[in-house]
Amino acid sequence: MSDLRINSDRLWDSLMELARIGATPKGGVKRLTLTDLDKQGRDLVTSWARGAGLSITVDQIGNVFMRRDGEDNTLPPIMTGSHIDTQPTGGKFDGNYGVLAGLEVVRTLNDKGIKTRAPIEVAFWTNEEGSRFVPVMMGSGVFCGAFTLEHAYAAKDTEGKTVGEELERIGYKGDEVPGQHPIGAYFETHIEQGPVLEDADKVIGVVPAVMGLSWYDCTVTGMEAHAGPTPMHLRKDAMQVAAQIIPEVVAIANRYPPYGRGTVGMMQVFPNSRNVIPGQVKFSIDLRNVNDELLNKMHEEILAFVDRTSAETGLPVKIERVSYYPPCPFHPDCVGAVRKATEKLGYSTMDVVSGAGHDAIYAARVAPAGMIFVPCKDGISHNEIEDAKKEHLEAGCNVLLHAMLDRAGVV
Repeated sequence: MSDLRINSDRLWDSLMELARIGATPKGGVKRLTLTDLDKQGRDLVTSWARGAGLSITVDQIGNVFMRRDGEDNTLPPIMTGSHIDTQPTGGKFDGNYGVLAGLEVVRTLNDKGIKTRAPIEVAFWTNEEGSRFVPVMMGSGVFCGAFTLEHAYAAKDTEGKTVGEELERIGYKGDEVPGQHPIGAYFETHIEQGPVLEDADKVIGVVPAVMGLSWYDCTVTGMEAHAGPTPMHLRKDAMQVAAQIIPEVVAIANRYPPYGRGTVGMMQVFPNSRNVIPGQVKFSIDLRNVNDELLNKMHEEILAFVDRTSAETGLPVKIERVSYYPPCPFHPDCVGAVRKATEKLGYSTMDVVSGAGHDAIYAARVAPAGMIFVPCKDGISHNEIEDAKKEHLEAGCNVLLHAMLDRAGVV
């Protein structure tokens, strides 16, 4: 068993064939969830699954589970998966790799005639990206009870089409109640979507956790006035107060390394005229860290700084937390299975805490879960130029194969 390896050419060819559905001129993929192209992608993957002898189950939110029976089918399946929907300017590997790596695990087991004690399943989850419908990670979120099926069905795109209607239209509104599908353990293999592995020249990222995040809307209110006649000491300049807060977001993140993150990614200035002192500035704040204690400290510090700045400048500042996802530590048994597989296969490795959300976060609420990262070129993802080396994708899939066998058992 220690010599068992996947078929790298077959995995790569499957990725390239799926990428042709929704291919863009710049070499990426645009296959938004629940569109006709998504249906084509779903149909292709499920046809491959049937060709590999897998049975198919679809639940009411369109999550698809592809099952290879085990010796003891009373055991909950050892599952792997991800998503096949993409961003509008998406790449070939984000999500798709995790699904097709799972399919390649099954094909390899078939090739070698290996029977597992527990069943093996490959899943793809609906609307992970959230680019057409919100919330993100919709299918896995409904599955674990983070929000209701009714809430998901009612979500609308920019044209007013709902999730419920579109699931029905493309034929992927299944019968199984979300969450009533057992999972013994869940693994997800993924491109890193960041530069850490490539920078460190490592092949495999063992993922012990996913960062939690707090999102805020911050509004500074001053008073518009003419930029020429108004003396500096008599101004109520909302931009200058915002400019004091923004560096503090970065400073807070730097006070809590190595996983502290602080970003201001969006700003609206009113009235946005070059010769008018801004009367109002609205901006976003994104804080992240690896555990609740650190994230809560960052939360308290930004609130305290905003209060002090408002008091010192005399301008009202409103800060509101609009979204919160708690940090997600993965199960020691699954993390250990990934680590053991990586060591057995002899790949260079390091621990990488994920800064992005994945379906594994929600799967971890209902079953032991773990993740495997492989490098992507320049750390770029959610971009048509997203790229990954064939040998790295092969390595991640080999680790997935051995980690799943560790949990499923071999007859």
